[in-house]
Amino acid sequence: MTTVESSSETLTDAQWEIAHAIAQTLVKENTDVNELGKVVAYLRAFVNQADATSRFFKYLKTLVSNGRQIGHSSKTTDYYRSIEKACSDYLKGVEDAHTILQILGWVSRLMRYYKDAGPIGEIQPPSVESTRQVEINKVAKSQEFKIDQILEAIVTKISGNKVTYEILGTIKLTEKEPKKAGSLHEGQIVKVKIVALKDDVSIKSVKYVD
Repeated sequence: MTTVESSSETLTDAQWEIAHAIAQTLVKENTDVNELGKVVAYLRAFVNQADATSRFFKYLKTLVSNGRQIGHSSKTTDYYRSIEKACSDYLKGVEDAHTILQILGWVSRLMRYYKDAGPIGEIQPPSVESTRQVEINKVAKSQEFKIDQILEAIVTKISGNKVTYEILGTIKLTEKEPKKAGSLHEGQIVKVKIVALKDDVSIKSVKYVD
């Protein structure tokens, strides 16, 4: 049993939607499943590296650019273009390379299913936002947040007196900071204090602390 198969149960509903949408798209465009297999093999080779996700998307663009030189037929460039577009469209909300690898492993299998299943109708776009929400929920459940708890955050956006903080890599909150917004800058790592929690004990609001 491969890594992809053994970890299939970790896919969320939203990620399953993505896998089905990519598979349907590639089958409708008559993409060769073997070319997708090469892409999956490339990602698997360096999936544990820190820049795996960005390297993967750069690799897809390189395949499209150099398709004529490295392809075995005139159709190869079209295959690469279809794969690159489908991945860019549907995987843009998935940041973890291991998750991308799991999804694409299932895309390969689903492509074979859809190829034999008859005509494919209109493809329903997956809810990319819900994929991110699942990640946020996983982080929230793994933490026991408390009022007045101090956390590290990254300032991701400043608009007037509103500051957007990113906490634990997934949770984003925009707060009014009239006294501090002018002295902060995007990309800055700061300390924030939890001032309110939701009913599910996830963070509702935070405040900058010196």
